[in-house]
Amino acid sequence: MTESISALVVEDHAMVRQGFIRLLEERGIEVVGEAEDGRRGVDMALELKPDVVIMDISLPLLRGIEATKRIKRELPEIKVIILTVHSEENYLYEALKAGANGYLLKERTADELLDAIDTVINNETYLSPNFPQKLLQSYNKMVRSGRKQDEFSRLTKREREILQLIAEGYTSKEIAEDLFISRKTVENHRANIMNKLEIHDTAGLVRYAIKIGLIES
Repeated sequence: MTESISALVVEDHAMVRQGFIRLLEERGIEVVGEAEDGRRGVDMALELKPDVVIMDISLPLLRGIEATKRIKRELPEIKVIILTVHSEENYLYEALKAGANGYLLKERTADELLDAIDTVINNETYLSPNFPQKLLQSYNKMVRSGRKQDEFSRLTKREREILQLIAEGYTSKEIAEDLFISRKTVENHRANIMNKLEIHDTAGLVRYAIKIGLIES
């Protein structure tokens, strides 16, 4: 890495976050900020405009996929590398759809994170070595074919946000206070979510959120 690179680290586990920060700083990358939840990560990315965001996929308040989507919508030039424990293809495809430039499994080595940063800074997509390159080709083919959207992608931005909060155990009253909306509005969103997902109880929503990686079990 010959040129100066700035990075933002978004990770909810403090020890893991500090480990990433030390690694990056030891390799000459300037860490301009750190955040412990998805919402704060979006705010800091838009404020600080780092070259690259190291983004955990499982974050409180706003998961990494949705945070990535919001960052890329406002500042598409920022590179985002998703860090995850999920090796299933559907998680990878969702990250790419959100605009992620890299997808790296947490089990990989520190050197691979640095390789990922080098790759995305050079405007290329980085996939963890666990994933064959044909998956990226498959994803691009799927996009070109206009394949039908999955259930989660049919939810609005607000519905996704509320689904995550429901799955994290927040009550309707707490969600209303947190998002500065009325409790009735929260209940309307909850009903819409259940209708779109064809899930009709809170326990089912929690199971669904765990299944798609919205929260950890």
